[in-house]
Amino acid sequence: MMRKIKNHPLQRHSLADAVVGKLQQQLSLGEYQPGEKLPSEPELMEQFGVGRSTIREAIRMLANTGMLSVRQGSGTFVQEQTGIAEPLSQRLKRAAAQDLDEVRQLLEMKIAEKAALHRSNKDIEKMRTLLKQRETAAKAGDTEEAIHADIQFHIAIAAAGRNDILADLYRTFAEHLTRHFRQLHHNTEAFIRTQQLHESLLKSIVDQDPEKAWQWSSKIVAH
Repeated sequence: MMRKIKNHPLQRHSLADAVVGKLQQQLSLGEYQPGEKLPSEPELMEQFGVGRSTIREAIRMLANTGMLSVRQGSGTFVQEQTGIAEPLSQRLKRAAAQDLDEVRQLLEMKIAEKAALHRSNKDIEKMRTLLKQRETAAKAGDTEEAIHADIQFHIAIAAAGRNDILADLYRTFAEHLTRHFRQLHHNTEAFIRTQQLHESLLKSIVDQDPEKAWQWSSKIVAH
């Protein structure tokens, strides 16, 4: 008998996208194995609480990505994946805070080290401007602006490292780090406390000292 995976009814504007996201999550977690047949349309309709057209649209979207294979008269099957089945941006949306912090630590220490080695005068000026904006917003009690300036400061560090893949990876991660910060920070106290750490990080980048840049970045994340 085909096993069923219990799902709660979805309450989102784009139901097909919501079903796609849930199925991608299940594929990522290995709840359906390569070669395994998905439940029938009526079963999926019951699981997700949506209509037949929504299920068909979601299956079509996933088939277009190569995650699923629709075999006429046989059903829908999971395709073998050579990489992660779920897009990184989608995966980060459901990441736990602790997981985000661990990834943040690895990324921010590495981009700081790279920036210290490859930064330009233009990069330094941009980082100084953003760090000043961070301080001004924090002292003014503007939490949203402090978060924005903080994230942009670290994105500028990533860009200064001259590794486009690493910079793009951090930009993708930063979108979800912003959400995490909004949930975590309800005032600017933490931004005020860590301003000096950020100043020291910038100084190590200006001084082209990758070892100290790594160390200061580690202290910022640990704080």
